[in-house]
Formats: sequence, structure tokens, C-alpha cells
Amino acid sequence: MRVVRLPGVYPVQEDSLLLLGAVLRESPPARNVLELCSGSGGLAVVLARAGARVTAVDISRRAVLSTRLNAQLNGVPVKVRREDVFAPGLGRSLGRYDVVIANPPYVPGRRTLPAGHGRARVWDAGWDGRAVLDRICACVPDLLLPGGRVMLVQSRVANPDATCAALQAWGLATRVVRRRRIPFGPVMHERAHWLEQRGMIEPGSREEELVVIRGERARE
Repeated sequence: MRVVRLPGVYPVQEDSLLLLGAVLRESPPARNVLELCSGSGGLAVVLARAGARVTAVDISRRAVLSTRLNAQLNGVPVKVRREDVFAPGLGRSLGRYDVVIANPPYVPGRRTLPAGHGRARVWDAGWDGRAVLDRICACVPDLLLPGGRVMLVQSRVANPDATCAALQAWGLATRVVRRRRIPFGPVMHERAHWLEQRGMIEPGSREEELVVIRGERARE
């Protein structure tokens, strides 16, 4: 598979691959998929090649273009849309799916809200790293068909328990299905001392745990 990306677009990397592995292990296989925060579209292409009908969404124009290019390069149909997860009525505009996946920004930053433009938008997620995660959790009930599943990947720094609680509040049965420890990347390294001061990581820690959270909506 060939994947290209424009500058400033989030690449397929360890968190993306952890999420993809969890989605591909699901039974029954994903058939009607919405990917939020799609970045370069690598996951959307893999799932489309596996036979799913995929809609990929990102706020970045460069991410939308990268996803379209990668779908064309790999000869698969992917519906690509530029949408803001913070826009009102997102569920009504996108429809409903049996699987919703997302690798959203989750790195805590000094801004209260995620950066509006520029490269930092692909990782910055507000003071606690939860600005985009919380919004996605709030949108999920409008995006899932009965019996549908949502699968999110995030760092433990951004509090997976809060994600599980938010999904459970909407009636979803929720659990962590995959975990992996990885060394800090450049952004986390740059913020490590600040995160230590805030008590978000242990002193001297330079690894983070990634988790994939699965939530399932009840059948009606």
C-alpha cells in the first residue's frame, strides 16, 4: 500500500497502527465506517481495501487532500469530507455508521482549546488533552447505528477513564481493548517537564501508554 501526505498532516504511526490492529480484529468486520480526524487517510484506505464503505473526515484541507490522493493511489473508494467535530449538528450532517473510529489530537497543551491553525493542530488538545476527545464522545450517539461500535486511541496522559465514563454516560458498554507503551515523541519530550509539574506524568518518565477504547451501543 502506498501512502503520501502533505506537510502538516498527521502521519500513520504507532497510535494509528494500534487502532487499526484493534479494528481489524473486530468481529463482525467493519462494513460501514466513519473515520474522524483521518489525517493522511491511511486507515481509511486499509479498511476500504478490506471491503468496508468508508467516510473519512478531517478539518484540515491538507488532510482531506492527502486522503483523496491516497484513495486514488490505492484504487479504493473513500468518501472524504472536510468537517469540524466542534460544529453543531455533526451527527445529522454525517449520518450513522456501524463503526466509528478516531485517532484525535490528545496531547495536553498550554492553550485552553486546540490550536486553530498550523501544525500544532494535529496534536494539541487543550489544557488536559481532552478537548477533541470529549467532543467526539458527545457526538457518538448521533453517529452510531444500533449495535454500532466506536473505537478511539489515546494516551493515558489524557485520562482514558474519562473517555470511558463519557461513553458510558451515553449508554455505551465500554472497555479498553489494546494497550502499548512507547517512548515519547518530540512533542511529548518538549513538554515533559511541564507535564511533570502538573502531575500528569511521573518525574523522569519518558514513555507513555497508548490505549484503544471500544464502546458499543445497545441494539434497539
